[in-house]
Amino acid sequence: MASHEQEIATFGQNDDFWLFGYGSLIWKPPPHFDQRVPGYIEGYVRRFWQDHRGTPEAPGRVATLIDKAHWETLNDHHGSTERVWGAAYHIPTSRVREVREYLDIREINGYSIQFTPFHPAPFTTSISSPPASPTAFPETLFNHRPSLSIKATTTVFAHPEMIPTGSVRCLVYIGLPENPQFLGPQDPDELARHILKSHGPSGDNKEYLYLLEKSLLELSRDSGDKHVTDLVRRCREFEALENGVIGEEADIEATEHVGVPLHKTGSTEEQEEVER
Repeated sequence: MASHEQEIATFGQNDDFWLFGYGSLIWKPPPHFDQRVPGYIEGYVRRFWQDHRGTPEAPGRVATLIDKAHWETLNDHHGSTERVWGAAYHIPTSRVREVREYLDIREINGYSIQFTPFHPAPFTTSISSPPASPTAFPETLFNHRPSLSIKATTTVFAHPEMIPTGSVRCLVYIGLPENPQFLGPQDPDELARHILKSHGPSGDNKEYLYLLEKSLLELSRDSGDKHVTDLVRRCREFEALENGVIGEEADIEATEHVGVPLHKTGSTEEQEEVER
């Protein structure tokens, strides 16, 4: 059996390079993908326990994955879900080297390469061909306000014969517990307050959180994440208190922040942003 290092070096040589995104890669895709498929992985828990974003004086928080067996040994304030939802991207063999170099820069701050089975969403029925430019992702897919009723049909940009019919092995960047930026369990209120105050070259830390929740809810009717949604709720409440807005007014104000279009990523110009 090939070693982990050998698998990293050879992964994608047989037109089998799939990348799983569970953070900003959901709405800020890698360059040169020719398929984007919503779905999930199992055996992990998503948490805002990775130290990054912001400035050295006030680093922000971004998502990472924790092996569920390890997570169960921790004293966490939030429960777990059976699945971690996100999006998988297929990269053609001719572009693998270029995309790998891009990802290694984007994911360099404490994240390491792991591999895991990815399961395409079972209810994916609406299929269309990919755009002429693989990175020209239609903004309209993400440029609307979330609704209480999420459709069970998700558009996949791929040719019908290319859609995976079973699980596929995906490369995923994970901030393992032994990396210096891994923080472990945190008080949810303190975490929310820290996210609200953090700002850096990539923007407001809270926008990363809000866009993640929004993007997850748009993947399917089952793709929400209780940890992410709870942090969003706490941040909105703290913002409302700070602004003197309460009750229904706070709910209305919260909706004004959604509708940010998908950000097209075509270069390494945003290498300071280390997000999945």
